[in-house]
Amino acid sequence: MSSLDRPADQSAARFLLPYPASEVRGLPDGLPVTVWDGTGSPPDAESLATVELFVIPYGCTDTAVPVLTSLPWLRVVQSLSAGVDDLVQYIPAGVTLCNARGVHDASTAELAVSLVLSSLRGIPGFVRAQDAEEWRTGFRPALADRTVLLMGYGSISAAIEDRIAPFECEFLRVARTARSLPRGPVHALDELSELLPRADVVVLTVPLTEETRGLVDARFLSLMPDHSLLVNVSRGAVVETDALLAELTAGRLNAALDVTDPEPLPAGHPLWHAPNTLISPHVGGNSSAFLPRALRLIRNQILHHLAGEPLENVVVPRSA
Repeated sequence: MSSLDRPADQSAARFLLPYPASEVRGLPDGLPVTVWDGTGSPPDAESLATVELFVIPYGCTDTAVPVLTSLPWLRVVQSLSAGVDDLVQYIPAGVTLCNARGVHDASTAELAVSLVLSSLRGIPGFVRAQDAEEWRTGFRPALADRTVLLMGYGSISAAIEDRIAPFECEFLRVARTARSLPRGPVHALDELSELLPRADVVVLTVPLTEETRGLVDARFLSLMPDHSLLVNVSRGAVVETDALLAELTAGRLNAALDVTDPEPLPAGHPLWHAPNTLISPHVGGNSSAFLPRALRLIRNQILHHLAGEPLENVVVPRSA
């Protein structure tokens, strides 16, 4: 759309945000903003008619997607999720989609480490024993001296490594393509068959794409050592649920899952009662660490947009 198409009313809302501009520190005074948190009815057509940048309210993709067709001026969609597999197909041509890379690193890394430690040290069993007023002691494996394979090595995996490193572990880093980093090598996916047998703990942080859907299949799991631990803080569909259930039911592997397939996990699903399985309800990014980092990203993206500068975390460029 050319500048000649721009409405005469320059005070009209150019930004549709889930938070008031006053909460996004460092924005210009008088920025034309409409606030919608994804609950209730969307803003009226007049408020949407001039929106250029839309920040999808966190966790509200389903309610936000229908609004996209009511934004004739739309130029940028900013997701507050690290993964945008549920959003990318709805982005109109000529619109840039950005994800929230970095926003969830601290929170998701904390949960991943919590799941690893809780599973290895048997915390769920302690909680159940406390509820039953039973003193159940015994031997449990430590995280110290374990080999941890970080699958999908990006900013979240790096944050997980930072937090696990003091536990005196060895790391195997895996991504789509090999590369060298100051902290050590990142191996390519085609090296997995050699790396998995060495891993005591496998932590999944890969995005959900056609390449990664079902990546953790029966063969992948069969290469993991007996009694090793699979931790999934990425997307449920990265793992073939039936294949994982077979390994868990046999008692060969352990799992700690923040995401599942299907999700939410329905009542009666066998994963709820699978042996040596810890499940959290997709809460990796949903903590007090989220908001300050989300607000910083929103501020930076708005300032980049106003200045005509390149945006951060572009997943789908405007020319697509």
